Amino acid sequence: MNHPVRRGFTAKVAAAIALLLTFGGCAWIGRPFNAPAATSSPATFVVAERDLHQPLTVIAYGDMRFTDPANVTATNPVARQALIAKIAEERPDGLFLNGDVPYIGGHRDDYAEFHKESSPWRDAGLRVYPALGNHEFKGCEEPACLENWWSEFPQFRSLRWYSVQLGPRFYGIALDSDISLLPGSIQMQWLKAQLAGLPASVGFVLIWMHHPPVDDVQASGDDNPRDNEIALREFLKTAAPGLRAHVLVVAAHVHNYERFMRDEVSYIVSGGGGAKPTRVVRGPDDLFGGDTFPNYHYVKLVLDQDTLRGTMIRLDPLAAAPAWTALDHFEITARE
Repeated sequence: MNHPVRRGFTAKVAAAIALLLTFGGCAWIGRPFNAPAATSSPATFVVAERDLHQPLTVIAYGDMRFTDPANVTATNPVARQALIAKIAEERPDGLFLNGDVPYIGGHRDDYAEFHKESSPWRDAGLRVYPALGNHEFKGCEEPACLENWWSEFPQFRSLRWYSVQLGPRFYGIALDSDISLLPGSIQMQWLKAQLAGLPASVGFVLIWMHHPPVDDVQASGDDNPRDNEIALREFLKTAAPGLRAHVLVVAAHVHNYERFMRDEVSYIVSGGGGAKPTRVVRGPDDLFGGDTFPNYHYVKLVLDQDTLRGTMIRLDPLAAAPAWTALDHFEITARE
C-alpha cells in the first residue's frame, strides 16, 4: 500500500517523544509534536496533487471485524471479502477505515487475517488510513493493543490521531473516539489547531472516527451517541460554520448506514464492512430513510471541481455472485 511522506519529525523521533509522554503505560497523545498550546498545525501527511487521480476519489467504511473466516456469527466473511475486492477495483486515492478493523484487537491472528484478506489493496497500491475503534482494544491491555495496531500499520506508529491532505482541496482528520474529545482535552486542542491551520485552498474536510456523534437514536439506548462524541458535535456546531471548508463526519460502530445534516455539518454512519448487521429505527432526520437490510456497503466520495459527490454502494446479500447497487446519493458544495 502506498503512503505519503510524514511531515515534521521522523518516525523514530516521534516514537521516542511518545515514550516520554507515556504515564502508567498509556500514551496520552496521538501525534507527539502536535503541542496542545499551538494555535494551528499542518497536516501530518501530505499527498501532492500530481500523485492523485482526477477527479479525486476516496472511500470510507468501517466495522469489518477481520477474524477467522470460520466465524460467521460476529462477522460475514463473504461480504467482508467482496467489499475488499470491490474497493480494490475502485482504486480510490485514499481509503479511510472507521475502526473495528480486527474482531479482537488482542489477537494477532485477527490482524494476520486482515493482512491476508486485504492483499488486493496492496496489489492496487492503495493508500489506507485507519482510525481506532473499540474492538482494537478488545482482549488486551491498552499498550499491547496499540502495539498490535502499530505493528500492522507501522507508518502511523505513535499516532492515535493524525491528518492527511490529498491535493489542494481535500483534508482528512482521523480522530480516536476511544479517548477524550471533551473540551480542553489534548485531542480536542489538536483538532482546533488543525482546523485553524487549514490551507485556504481546502474546500472539504473529512473527519473519520469510530463512534458516531449523530445517529438514529434508539429507544433501547444501544449505540446512541455518547457524551464524548456529543462534545465533538457541539464543538463543530460553532466551529464549522466559520470555516471556509465544508465538514463531513463519517463514523461507524452502528452496523448499518445513516446520513444526516446538522448545523451545517454532514454526518454519515458507515458501519457496513461485514460485522453482524444492526437494525435501526430511523427517525425523520435520517436523510437516507431506506428500509433495506442488511446494508453491507462502503461510501464513495468524488471531488468534482467545487462539488463533493457521495454514493453509498451496497452489496446485495442474497445474490449468488457479488452484486452492487448505488443506493444513496448526495452532494456537498464548497463554500464561496
